[in-house]
Amino acid sequence: MKCPFCGTPDTRVVDSRLASESTQVRRRRECVSCETRFTTYESPMLNMPMVIKSDGSRDAFDEARLRGGMLRALEKRPVTAEQIEDAISHIKRQLVGVDSREIPSRQIGEMVMHELRRVDHVAYLRFASVYLSFEDIEAFEEAIKALAAEPTPEEHRRQVPLIDEDS
Repeated sequence: MKCPFCGTPDTRVVDSRLASESTQVRRRRECVSCETRFTTYESPMLNMPMVIKSDGSRDAFDEARLRGGMLRALEKRPVTAEQIEDAISHIKRQLVGVDSREIPSRQIGEMVMHELRRVDHVAYLRFASVYLSFEDIEAFEEAIKALAAEPTPEEHRRQVPLIDEDS
């Protein structure tokens, strides 16, 4: 791999480990020329389905767009970068598992809402208010009441799972 600092094409791997729910390999590298260390992440190239937009047009799946939408909802919220990456990885795994080669954008929005609801209720409400186009304060109140009836994401994280959740 080419060094991002001096451009030398030769670097050596100092350390490798699994990252982000074992879907990526984190490699710590060192340039043989300038001896600067840097980190790279390797993940498999996945065949993502085409996204069918609400107007009927089709577009390639764009992870940056997914990440941008989630980051806007999570702005200034106490959520770690690892939690965000795990949520994005979970959505991507669901998309790869879709039987069809195309998926409606609405279905991706539902996946995002599910992940945000699991990670942070305020971010979920931010996203839902735009995504579901709340027309009035009553619709917003209904969403808040539904969230109030369930445990917070922090309470979920503190709970010990009774069964393996990956099953």
